[in-house]
Amino acid sequence: MDLYSLAPIAAILDLAYAGVTALSGLLEPLAGDAAGALAIVALTLVVRAILIPVGISQVRAEFTRRRLAPMLRELQKRYKKQPEILQRKTMELYKTEKASPVAGMLPALAQAPVLFVVYGLFVLHTINGHANALLHGHVLGASLATSLISGTVAWPGVIVFAVLLAIIAIVAWLQRRTAKKIAAMDATAEPNATAQAMARWLSWLPFITVIFASVVPLAATIYLTVTTSWTLIERTVMRRALSAR
Repeated sequence: MDLYSLAPIAAILDLAYAGVTALSGLLEPLAGDAAGALAIVALTLVVRAILIPVGISQVRAEFTRRRLAPMLRELQKRYKKQPEILQRKTMELYKTEKASPVAGMLPALAQAPVLFVVYGLFVLHTINGHANALLHGHVLGASLATSLISGTVAWPGVIVFAVLLAIIAIVAWLQRRTAKKIAAMDATAEPNATAQAMARWLSWLPFITVIFASVVPLAATIYLTVTTSWTLIERTVMRRALSAR
């Protein structure tokens, strides 16, 4: 089932499309065929700026989890054979510390609908029954509607994909390095072999974006490049700020 074809979602997508199309029209006298690409960058930056409070909540949840880990481990040792008491004591701890066990998940769920709409703008060839003009633009001869694996990208358009994929790969490597450092700190607070193994496996997930970016239209590749780079910079700044506090 195509969720983008549902009437409420199609209407919201069409409204967002109108806004981005208008922005592209304003940029066209300056950027020409690349106006669509610049509009994608601008929209992504605006959306990510709006979602900054969500990012702050996620980083705070990360610090809270690490702070509470030793106390949770102590409760697990003390009430290992009394699951009902363990559950009650655990909830009491979260209440006392003004924290929530799902604090890191809720912000991610909150931003999912926004990212779902934004992503639809850059991959759908038709929006609410009409052609997606955002995909008609070009960057160095590469169409915003064409993917790298389509085999129709001519020179020098290949350079555009190569640069964008290289940026995403570098960001993914930096994200994995950061994830390994966080996993090491979490292991100090809560030495759990299973959790550590899971963290090591999850640290490779950012590289899936590189593969995904090579099979979606160039418009979506630009979006992924901007949003992943923003995430890396945002989390780095927030972690340092909260760590200093």
